[in-house]
This record gives sequence, structure tokens and C-alpha cells, in this order.
Amino acid sequence: MKIGILMTGHAVPELQERAGDYDAMFARLLAGRGFEFETYNVVDEQYPSAPDACDGWLITGSKHGAYEDHPWIPPLEEFIRAVYASGRPMIGVCFGHQIIAQALGGKVIKYPGGWSVGRTEYDLDGETFALNAWHQDQVTEVPQGAEVIGKSDFCAHAALVYDDRILTIQPHPEFGPDIVEDLIRLRGKGVVPDELLEGATARLDAPTDAARFADRMAAFFKKGA
Repeated sequence: MKIGILMTGHAVPELQERAGDYDAMFARLLAGRGFEFETYNVVDEQYPSAPDACDGWLITGSKHGAYEDHPWIPPLEEFIRAVYASGRPMIGVCFGHQIIAQALGGKVIKYPGGWSVGRTEYDLDGETFALNAWHQDQVTEVPQGAEVIGKSDFCAHAALVYDDRILTIQPHPEFGPDIVEDLIRLRGKGVVPDELLEGATARLDAPTDAARFADRMAAFFKKGA
């Protein structure tokens, strides 16, 4: 099954040198589950030809806000709506979660409550999933027809499904503790409050459920295949 990865940002250069860009992180997360991948750098205005160019679609995280004025965002939103209409499966993570909600009628804001970083526990369909977060923006208004299936104490709309065609999640299953540690060092200082960075650092050794969520992603992609 061929998954098109829609890159909406790039990892910082120092992180790319060690761990690759965001597409490489997702390829590792989903390795061994029967997928091949093709990357489209939509942040650089490289778009797929049509929803049927791949069997399924995955939208990555980004340093950008869904509400910001960038030339690549309106075409991405149009493509999201086209994929939704086509019925092909799509998964969005962090910025992907947010831009899908915005494209389908929801609202995304820079959350006044601040940041969520590091290992965080989520209630997902009645099960606890621990995943790594790195975000300030949140979906505050859910699109009509979307169902909230995941939340945390900090994020009320942490995971959504849209008619079993789209699955989105706010945290980063593709971020292992090594990536979070790098983000704390390379991107967190002076941006994220020190006490949050210290708390995230203290939780680096705690296990997450990234592999379990990767299984869920794979099942979601494959159920219509």
C-alpha cells in the first residue's frame, strides 16, 4: 500500500542530520507494516496530482500555524477536502490534525493555556495512550461530522475521526525520546517555559505507546484496502 506523506514543515537541520526529516520519522514508525511511501513537500509548494496518486495520505507536523498566511496552505486545504470526498484514508498528526480540522470547518488557535511538551497521557476511546507532545496550537472548534475520540487534561480535542475516512491526533507518535530531547535543546529554550522543559526532560525515560498507536494507524490505512 502506497502512502503519500504531505510534508508541511522540515525538521531543524541538526535534527535532520541525526534522525532524518519528518517523512523519515514516519517511515520508521510504520516500518514492517506493509507500506511504501512517497513524499510531497507541500511546504515548498510541491503537491500531489490528485487523491488517487496514492492509496492513503499522511500529513505531518510543522512549525507553522494552520491559521497563518502561507501560499501553500489554501491548496493543501483544497486537497484535504478532495481526499475526504474521495474516501481514501488520511491521517493527520499535530499540524496535520489541525489543518484537516480547519479545512473541514473547524477552528485552530494559538492556545492561551500555553504548551504541551514531552510524554503525555491521553484517553483514546477509553484506553490510555502515552505519546510525546510538542504543541501550543489546538483545535478549539470541531468540524461538523467529526467525532472526538481522544483527549488529555490539557487538550480537549486531541484525536478526531471523520466518518472513518480520516483519523487525526494532536501528539507525535513519530517522536521518540531522543527527538524530544533534541527539540528541548534545539527549539525549546526561550520558547517553551523552563518548568515545562524540565518536566519533559524528567519523563524522557518513561515508555510511550508509539508502537501501539502505529498499529492503529496501519489498521486505519488498511481497512478500506
